[in-house]
Amino acid sequence: MSVATRGIEREISSLQLEAATKILARQLVRLRQQITNLQGSRAQIRGVTTHTQALYASTSISSGMKGATKAMVAMNKQMAPTKQAKVIKDFQKQSAQLDMTIEMMSEAIDETLDKDEAEEETEDLTNQVLDEIGVGVASQLSSAPKGRIATKTAAPPATTTNSNSSESSEVDELEKRLASLRRI
Repeated sequence: MSVATRGIEREISSLQLEAATKILARQLVRLRQQITNLQGSRAQIRGVTTHTQALYASTSISSGMKGATKAMVAMNKQMAPTKQAKVIKDFQKQSAQLDMTIEMMSEAIDETLDKDEAEEETEDLTNQVLDEIGVGVASQLSSAPKGRIATKTAAPPATTTNSNSSESSEVDELEKRLASLRRI
């Protein structure tokens, strides 16, 4: 009997041990479920916090926009955009008139100052070109009338029957060069 009681006691202790193991296993499973639930709750709370911060920022932006709108209304009342547009148009008109006046005065001054100098420079340049190419026409040009040459090209003067075609082409070329120099 004593052996039997010992076997029964062992079975009872093993049963108690199994029961205790089952209880601990259930507690472990419940603990894991609670941890999972807490993590989900934490994520929800963070989401609510983020949403609250976004709403706060949105209200701050809207109050800032309200202030900016008030400032813009006040500026529009003071500046009167139509009046500003008129002032700008008047300024552009006066600026254009000033530009035209300056241009006309500049041209008039240039004409009076450069008239004599331009004619002398043109004559000097023409003589220099003719001297460089060795033509003795410079003496003939000094007796030619001074002034502007018509823009239409005149017929070349008649050449004598004794001159050959090379001399007439040289004279024609020189006349073209002289005309282009006078246009400068």
